[in-house]
Amino acid sequence: MSASEPMITVEVAYALSQEQTLLKLSVALGTTAEQAVRISGILDQHPEIDLARDKLGIFGRLAKPDIVLRDKDRVEIYRPLLADPKEVRRMRARQGKR
Repeated sequence: MSASEPMITVEVAYALSQEQTLLKLSVALGTTAEQAVRISGILDQHPEIDLARDKLGIFGRLAKPDIVLRDKDRVEIYRPLLADPKEVRRMRARQGKR
């Protein structure tokens, strides 16, 4: 990055059940979501993150890793679901009918 290269500010977020990591960083204009995750260093803090498996989003909406970020975007790293929400609702409905 050169000193004259335009920069934007973004955040990278990752949440566990008891802990949230939110990193604010300045990146070059044209940086993608995946590049921001890698630049942030969050992969060193949370080695369980697998960018080949875990999905990314921006402000709660799924996003492709190659999406170009805009100033003040928040890249979110989503963990795999432990249970299918539809199946959990079905199980609750069945239990309620008994």
